[in-house]
Amino acid sequence: MKNRSKKYTEAVSKIEKGKVYTKEEAVKLVKETSITKFDGTVEVALRLNLDTKKADQQLRGAIVLPKGTGKSNRVIVIAKGDAATKAKEAGADYVGDMDLLQKIEKENWFEFDTMIATPDMMPLLGKLGRVLGPKGLMPNPKTGTVTMDPAKAVEEAKAGRVEYRTDSFGNIHAVIGKVSFTEDELKENLDAFVQNIIKIRPTSVKGDYIKNITITSTMGPGIKVSLNSFDK
Repeated sequence: MKNRSKKYTEAVSKIEKGKVYTKEEAVKLVKETSITKFDGTVEVALRLNLDTKKADQQLRGAIVLPKGTGKSNRVIVIAKGDAATKAKEAGADYVGDMDLLQKIEKENWFEFDTMIATPDMMPLLGKLGRVLGPKGLMPNPKTGTVTMDPAKAVEEAKAGRVEYRTDSFGNIHAVIGKVSFTEDELKENLDAFVQNIIKIRPTSVKGDYIKNITITSTMGPGIKVSLNSFDK
């Protein structure tokens, strides 16, 4: 059995075994049970009743959290001409085309968190899929990172946009803020994310859609959240 630190054990003792908390109680607890010396990240995990072998039940997308994520997002835009100019004006950290792609390929350069590209640039990005894909950096229309309006995508990325996708078991994980956020800020982000997942429920899903919701801080214990806390 894995040995847990004294801090972790103390944090767990604040959570009632088997209890499902309201979202208000859960965000209060996630702050109280943070055990890191640094400002930990708060994440939400949803276990969904999905058959990911079916294409329509493979959920993927992005949402701009109302209170942001609490972390800076370095954005690279692969575009030319007017689209590149507007992306730079919108605050992109790096803007270019072949020059940046060659830098990534030849220098193994990944000093960015989000990549955005215009559709005409995607054929050039194809051969980098093997290195961008595993890092979750390959632009995709479903997440809004392949777009004719890269400036808007840059603004959203900087404002607190988070991407999500189901794993092979039908789970979805996402960052919803930092421990230093107020309870109201965490609650608002949590609510926005869950509401978004409820909204995109595939029509082919039968029975209960969301099996459970858990929030946790970095290295902290999981706290189960009642689905009844969210207005459907």
